[in-house]
Amino acid sequence: MYAIIETGGKQIKVEEGQAIYIEKLNVEAGETVTFDKVLFVGGETVKVGSPVVAGATVTAKVEKQGRQKKLIVFKYKAKKNYKKKQGHRQPYTKVVIEKINA
Repeated sequence: MYAIIETGGKQIKVEEGQAIYIEKLNVEAGETVTFDKVLFVGGETVKVGSPVVAGATVTAKVEKQGRQKKLIVFKYKAKKNYKKKQGHRQPYTKVVIEKINA
């Protein structure tokens, strides 16, 4: 069984036991989080939401919080002596999907 959930403005396909990286959630490591914006549930029976599936939830356990590798943003204008270097590290939350309730 799999489901498509919405979190952090993105749609993610998840299965039980899968580890995924999502936008940062304000939840400590080791706690459980419930996603109630389930857009689609697939398996033997298919349930499609409009926009969400009524009564469907996905529970997951937060494994860790972290930040991705540094991304360099470099702006440059030729012949104008303009250079700007900036770094960015996007925060993330790693969760492990425990159960899909549909």
